[in-house]
Amino acid sequence: MEKLLIVDDDLGIQKQLKWSFTDYEVVLADDRASAIAAVRRYEPKVVTLDLGLPPDASNASEGLNALKEILTLAPFTKVIVITGSDDRTHALQAIEMGAYDFYQKPVDPDVINIIVSRAFAVAKIEAENRALRLIHGNDSGIIGNSAAIARLQTMVQRIAPTNITALLLGESGTGKEVTANAIHRLSERAKKPFIAINCASIPENLLESELFGYEKGAFTGAHKTTKGKIECAEGGTLFLDEIGDMPFNLQAKLLRFLQEKVIERLGGRQEIPVDVRVICATNQNLEEMVAAKEFREDLFYRVSEITLNIPPLREREEDVIILAQFFLQQYAAEYKRNIKCFSADAISAIKAHPWPGNIRELQNKVKSSVIMAMGSQISAFDLGFFDHQVGDDDYQLSLNLRTVREQAETIAIQKAYALTDGNMSKTAELLGVTRPTLYSLIEKYSLKINEGTS
Repeated sequence: MEKLLIVDDDLGIQKQLKWSFTDYEVVLADDRASAIAAVRRYEPKVVTLDLGLPPDASNASEGLNALKEILTLAPFTKVIVITGSDDRTHALQAIEMGAYDFYQKPVDPDVINIIVSRAFAVAKIEAENRALRLIHGNDSGIIGNSAAIARLQTMVQRIAPTNITALLLGESGTGKEVTANAIHRLSERAKKPFIAINCASIPENLLESELFGYEKGAFTGAHKTTKGKIECAEGGTLFLDEIGDMPFNLQAKLLRFLQEKVIERLGGRQEIPVDVRVICATNQNLEEMVAAKEFREDLFYRVSEITLNIPPLREREEDVIILAQFFLQQYAAEYKRNIKCFSADAISAIKAHPWPGNIRELQNKVKSSVIMAMGSQISAFDLGFFDHQVGDDDYQLSLNLRTVREQAETIAIQKAYALTDGNMSKTAELLGVTRPTLYSLIEKYSLKINEGTS
């Protein structure tokens, strides 16, 4: 049976509620501490919470604090607050804090059963929706159906609820930050900040202050006390990209932060506790760097409690078109372009390209093609594959002769227009048609071009 947690200091109310809920396994708690312990142990989907808890039973402060802790610990839990006061102010305050519903004493078993039953139903639906979004990558942002991505999504799903420090390995452009963000978004820290910092893009003399912050007067130009990225990520996730490029002398300070969960700002003497989950990433071989004394061995083992390998795009052959279509829809909407799909030669070129720049390269090519395309389809030429040869199989996805003719004529006009630098007279001449015919074709295929000299 589903577990239902009842938090109330009145033993009579506890017994009345316990015998009212025959369809659930009832767990009892009579104060905030025992309620939090029960949430940790039993993970109930629904909690009934009396706001008047000791030692402040005459007020709602203890009950509201308990509500805050429960939702921090288990944000998807449905908490039904119960109040014996005629003043609904505290009940409404609890709803604003995230309580699912409220109920005013005296207890009516039939009414409270309906409220609890509905809460369990909503919790179940929400859990199923979260699971479905995870499967389809909508929550995580990891897109693809390949076996390699399925394994990655499973790993992300398993480690997200924990605080384990993860090391993401992969080539440049494979989506390490997207994966880190996915871990954050699927964790209980999702509503807190996700702070990313690239250790390779910040000069060595600035990286320490960027990470740890500094006190006023710590160095020339430090006119005010400034928090670092670690403090800014309080309660959330800190993503350290390209950690292999972190200066050796700064690695010791990072290790202390990871072990002790405290930091000291530059120029400061006070230890500042921080609650931050850390995810690191690199495209370098840290084990080789450890052997070469370029990376601390103790830090390596601390940041790699679990390692996730992000596959390159060339190993995700079935995902390339899925990702390309996703970016096409995204940028067509962003730039308000009426572009529907890729032409057959574009699909062929996308499949044939090795994508050394991985997802970042694909994203950039699709983005520029959406901007540059003159028709309703994106061609291989639009994508920048100028030398792609149209093969016998390029049109297998589009065997309609009218569609094939449109694709061929559109590509020819685009190439001629580019070769003549937008000169319409020379474009028509190169194509072997008159200018009126060229204009007619441009209008027919809704090509968007900026006419140059004539």
